[in-house]
Amino acid sequence: MIYDEPRLLAGGDRAIFVEFGDGIDPELNCRVRHLMLAIAREKIPGVIETVPTYRSLLVYFEPLEISARKLKDTLRRLAQSMGEIELAKPRLIEIPTVYGGEYGPDLEFVAAHNGLTTSEVIQLHTSANYLIYMIGFMPGFPYLGGMSPKIAAPRLETPRTKIPAGSVGIAGTQTGIYPMESPGGWRLIGRTPLKIFDPTREPPALFQAGDYLTFTSITPEEFSRIKQAVEQGKYSVKVTLME
Repeated sequence: MIYDEPRLLAGGDRAIFVEFGDGIDPELNCRVRHLMLAIAREKIPGVIETVPTYRSLLVYFEPLEISARKLKDTLRRLAQSMGEIELAKPRLIEIPTVYGGEYGPDLEFVAAHNGLTTSEVIQLHTSANYLIYMIGFMPGFPYLGGMSPKIAAPRLETPRTKIPAGSVGIAGTQTGIYPMESPGGWRLIGRTPLKIFDPTREPPALFQAGDYLTFTSITPEEFSRIKQAVEQGKYSVKVTLME
C-alpha cells in the first residue's frame, strides 16, 4: 500500500524516517530514490546522510545545524515536488554465476523443495532482471526484487559460519549476493567470480539501489578464467542502460 502522504517519524534525536508505504513495491522504492535525489540536490545544511530502504528513507542530521521541525518541513516540501525530478536511466549489470556443486551446495534442496529440476531452477533464476531495492546487512549486499516465487526456499535452520564471497543465495522469495566472506543463513545456489565490494575501488560497491542485476550461467572453467581476470584488473563487467 502507498500512503497518500509520506509519514515522517523520529529515528532518535538525529534521524527522521520518511515512509511512503507498507510493502515491497517498485513504485514505492522509486519514490524513496526520488526523495533521496531531491535531498542531495537541495544540499540541506545539517543533513549528514540518507539511507534508502524498500519503502522509506532514513535521513540523518546534525541537530545543532538544523532542527527536526525545520527538517521535517523541508522534507515535506521536497516530497511534494518529487515529480519534477527525473531519475537517471537504471543500469542493468550482468552477474556471471556458476550454479550448483561446491559453488551452490543448496541448489538441489531448492529444486526438490519446489518440485523442480536443478536446470529449471537455474533457468528461472537467470530469466529475470532484478531491481536492487536497497543495500544492507553488510557493505555491498543487494536486496533484490523480482525473483520467481517458483524457486522460493526457506532459510537454513542453522546459519553457516562461513560463506565464500560472491555466493548467490535465496531466502524466502528473495535472492542476493554475499559481497564478502561472512556467516549467513541463505540457501546457496551458486557463486559469481566478480568482486562485489572492494574498499580500494571507487565506488567500492559494484552497484547501487535502483540498478538492476541479471544472472547468467557459466561453467566452472569460465568461473576460474573470469576470477583470474578480475584479480588482474582485466575484466570488464557488462553494464547496459535500460529504457
